[in-house]
Amino acid sequence: MKSNQKLPQLPLEEWEKSKITLHLFLQIVGKIKLALMPPKNHWWNITFRVSSKGLTTGPIPYQNGQGNFTIEFDLLKHLVQINSSNGGVRKFEIMYGLTVSKFYSLLLDNLQQLNISVNLKNPYPYDMGVEGEFTSLTKHYHYDANYVQKYYRVLLWVDNIFKDFECQYKGKSSPVHLFWHSLDLVVTRFSGKKADNSMMSRTSDREAYSHENISFGFWAGDKNHREPAFYSYTWPSPEGLDSYPIKPAEAKWIDNNGSPMALLNYQDLINKPDPEKTLKEFLHSAYQAGITSAGWETESF
Repeated sequence: MKSNQKLPQLPLEEWEKSKITLHLFLQIVGKIKLALMPPKNHWWNITFRVSSKGLTTGPIPYQNGQGNFTIEFDLLKHLVQINSSNGGVRKFEIMYGLTVSKFYSLLLDNLQQLNISVNLKNPYPYDMGVEGEFTSLTKHYHYDANYVQKYYRVLLWVDNIFKDFECQYKGKSSPVHLFWHSLDLVVTRFSGKKADNSMMSRTSDREAYSHENISFGFWAGDKNHREPAFYSYTWPSPEGLDSYPIKPAEAKWIDNNGSPMALLNYQDLINKPDPEKTLKEFLHSAYQAGITSAGWETESF
């Protein structure tokens, strides 16, 4: 799966306000999916997938299971489009100046026009440090179409690499999907064994980490890590994980809430002559570190 695509620069400081606005838009749609989708292990029922246009919810059931609809962020044409199984289509533009509050009302109005009703029980941003209901968020309206499209191009490339990496694994694994609460693109491998998650206070965390896993992801940076990066961690974190070597040389182990996490900054990756080869080296080396230190029985994988 050799790619000759030139990966774009994606400095967080150049589009951070736009990233926050897009993240809030995605959280609104994510909470709609959360409200209507039947449950699935590890919250896989609520995630987005990378599409040929941007990001999509995939089919969401409604009308007591008699129909479904999808919501897609077309990040090439900067549209939100809703398609229902009865043939209905609604769309509206995403642009600079569209506040989170207006996005919320537009989205729900367009759903209502398709006879899709949804009641968000918790219409607030999640883990973003943004206060107030979505209906009151008028200060988040930034949208740099150029950088949003660059971000999508990176997601598309990473999605393809992650899928290629994941097809080599024969154990239980997640799809390659985007978690809207943290805005990271993730794929996760499981050992098949249950994990002790009794110390976790949040129900969402206990469900996400019910079994041993090694997770690999990409995120565009945040207030704590000021640049886009790839990461991997093993859960539960085994003793000595960070003593194992990881590739490339620029990759490193960092502390993540008291546990080691492998990290490779995006800028270090795109400076390499073969970014695809470099990313695969990172993924495989982090996986080997995890299974070796955790003692996974890998013959069946």
